[in-house]
Amino acid sequence: MTSVRGKRLCLAQQSEADELLSRDPFALLVGMLLDQQIPMERAFAGPVQIAARMEGSFDPCTVAAYDPDGFVEVVAGPPAVHRFPTAMAARIQTLAKHLDEEYGGNAAAVWADVKSGDDLLARLSALPGFGAQKAKIFVALLGKQMKVRPRGWREASEPYGEDGAFKSVADVTDAGSLAKVRQYKQEQKVEQRPLARPVRQTRNS
Repeated sequence: MTSVRGKRLCLAQQSEADELLSRDPFALLVGMLLDQQIPMERAFAGPVQIAARMEGSFDPCTVAAYDPDGFVEVVAGPPAVHRFPTAMAARIQTLAKHLDEEYGGNAAAVWADVKSGDDLLARLSALPGFGAQKAKIFVALLGKQMKVRPRGWREASEPYGEDGAFKSVADVTDAGSLAKVRQYKQEQKVEQRPLARPVRQTRNS
């Protein structure tokens, strides 16, 4: 296993979960995949729960070959790793198969030899379940916290690569920064809400 580089992560806010994320690139990718429609720290605690429940090693090859129904049970718990365990179990296995086939089961190879931020972004965008925003956030996470900094990584991860910002999981290093990121996301949701149409008044006949 090729570990991630840099300091100890604090994304799940749980010692055992963060230890796994810090040393296992596959766990980190799975946590990022799970990070939607549930609290961020719950998403990144998911990999250690899955690893504890599985039969066999928690790695792309084993997960890819796991019985699909059995893997749904692993993700479903209880407690469930995600609010949509069936869909997420399938997505995790699809990601694992991609990593097994394209990178020989070595998740860190996705970013190990990249020459530029654009190259890194393209590789991450090609991962199943990683849309444009998720890929940019992960580029920022690698650059800010794991010292994976190919030329142009900040530009490739805009606006999440901005130094001193608290816009995504890339900026979470403790409970305080998590609160700031959560506040930013709440503010973004408010700004993106459509304005209510004014009530049209009619004359009484």
